[in-house]
Amino acid sequence: MSKRGVSRRPERSPVALTPEEVAFVRSLVIYEDQVLLALNKPPGLSSQGGRGQGHTLDELLSAFARSNGNRPRLIHRLDRDTSGVILTARTNPAAGFLGKAMMARKFAKTYLALVAPGAPSPPAGVIDAPLRREEVGWEAYMRVCAPDHPDAETALTHYRTLAQADGAALLEVRPETGRMHQIRVHLAHLGRPILGDAKYGGSLMAGGWPVPRLMLHAAALEFPHPEGGRRRIEAPLPEDFRIVATHAGLAGTE
Repeated sequence: MSKRGVSRRPERSPVALTPEEVAFVRSLVIYEDQVLLALNKPPGLSSQGGRGQGHTLDELLSAFARSNGNRPRLIHRLDRDTSGVILTARTNPAAGFLGKAMMARKFAKTYLALVAPGAPSPPAGVIDAPLRREEVGWEAYMRVCAPDHPDAETALTHYRTLAQADGAALLEVRPETGRMHQIRVHLAHLGRPILGDAKYGGSLMAGGWPVPRLMLHAAALEFPHPEGGRRRIEAPLPEDFRIVATHAGLAGTE
């Protein structure tokens, strides 16, 4: 790691994109300035290193490459089926600054999640449960473990219930740490797995309606700006999230 908190990697060559791919990724932009670019990632798009045939978001960032060929760098990642705010840096100094700020926990992330069955008890609180990584074949999982486990990593997640219905609830979730699958595993540990999360026990039906994917949305991101002050960027809910919420009896979800 560099002293700025992120590894110094060689510049990456732009990826050849079709006009349709360029138009698509440009349509995702929700904030930009000289040093930052934020997008509203749709579900089904891998942030980086995906297994699919199409380009990842990281590769699609070639649409914003500068005259020297350098494309923006991802500051963090979202799971393939998680939608919402994802931040990139246009310059190496900005990437270094943001990487250091993230390691110092100066980022505030807010997610929305549809869970079942019903609201958790208590309806708001903090989940303090260490996690460890486990490999099962080609798949990687995170598991809740004892604090003294040799592979234990501290994990803290704040949550509160925004709306509830028979058999489902809408939660606001704010992870204090950034472990892989943290929100998914913590909510499952609470007995309220996220709808559509087959990996961690989430239901694939809501009100008799099939759930098309993991119902987790990165709704807002607040962070220190490399040029001073703080920024808060919000991403509107995708239509599939609203549809599932309605069928789960949570009509009016914003």
